[in-house]
This record gives sequence, structure tokens and C-alpha cells, in this order.
Amino acid sequence: MIQVALPKGRLGEKAYETLAAAGYECPSILEKNRKLTFENPEKGVRYFWVKPSDVSIYVERGAADVGIAGKDILLEYRPDVYELLDLKMGKCRMCVAGPKTFRDDPEKTLRVATKFPHIARDYYAGRSREIDIIKLNGSIELAPILGLSDVIVDIVETGATLRENDLDALETIVPISARLIANKSSYQFQTEAIRAMGDAVAQRVAQREENEK
Repeated sequence: MIQVALPKGRLGEKAYETLAAAGYECPSILEKNRKLTFENPEKGVRYFWVKPSDVSIYVERGAADVGIAGKDILLEYRPDVYELLDLKMGKCRMCVAGPKTFRDDPEKTLRVATKFPHIARDYYAGRSREIDIIKLNGSIELAPILGLSDVIVDIVETGATLRENDLDALETIVPISARLIANKSSYQFQTEAIRAMGDAVAQRVAQREENEK
């Protein structure tokens, strides 16, 4: 049986719909109850909901064979897992954002507020730019408004929050979307089953992309 970690929320629900359409449905997951795990022995699958940032931990540690995780989580936490497939959902961008009037002064250390210190550090290291990371856990957009930072590194979906606060997406670091990931040992011992799931999901993703054209 393949154990699948799904991220709680809209992304996880959409991912489950894709998995179900690919032949891995589990009707009990749609019931309103307090159950933590849901399985369909006939389909050989067991699902459980976890916090989005914890999916890669469950997969890396072997509590789940596969899972759905955002590319941002994979880049930031660098779990030792296989990235099998881009699900092409939950699309957004990791961006540098700041005030519309911002002009970088290379003579000064750039203050960067973010929830993603590793991504920010890697990005600016690649540009040989000296930075001061200010790690925040929420309301990142507030940092440059109050003068705590010069810019922020954060996920941008529509840009509405930035615009409402007179901020702009200044640079795109990397596109972000949901990925199907697998535990390395699980993939070794359940190669056929996990590949079959990946192939079936890939077909559904391609079909969805075609329909959306």
C-alpha cells in the first residue's frame, strides 16, 4: 500500500482530485469526520493530511512513501527525497519585492526580510551581493514599509497584496508549483507501484493542461 502525505488546504484538495482521477480514489477522505488517515485497500493507497511545510519531513523520514510539496519547501528545506513530477498546480513565483521607489545601492549591505532564508541566501550569493537576512514568520510585506528591511523575498501569486501596499515584484527568483515527491527507500522497494502512480498522475496533469489551453 502506498502511503500518501497530502498538504492541508486548497492545494491538497486539488492534488487529491488529480490522484483520484488517475485511479487512486479514496471515498472516505471526502466524509466529514475526525479521522486522520483514509485508505482504499482495493486501490492500494492510504492518505493523510499534514501541514504543507511538514509533507517533505514525512516523506524524507519514511512515514509517507510519496507526498505533494511546493517547490518552495523543497528549495528551502532541501529534503533528501526524489522529485518525481511537476504537478503544474499551485503556480506562483518566488520574488524579490520592495517599494516602487527602491534603488539598490551596492555599496551598502542589503537588508532582506523573508520566511525563506536559504533561498534568499543562495540567490544573492549567486550575485555576489552582501546581505543581512531578517528571518520573519509572517506579514513579510510590512518589513520594508516600516523600514525593517530594504526588500523582501517571498512567494507572489497575483501581486495584489504587494500593490495594495505600494510594493512591486522587482525580480523573479524561481517559478513555484506543487511537486510529487517520493521517499528514496520506498521508491527502491516499491518502484513499480510508485512509478505506476507517477505515470498515471502525469497523464492526468497533461490532460488538464491540454484542456486549459
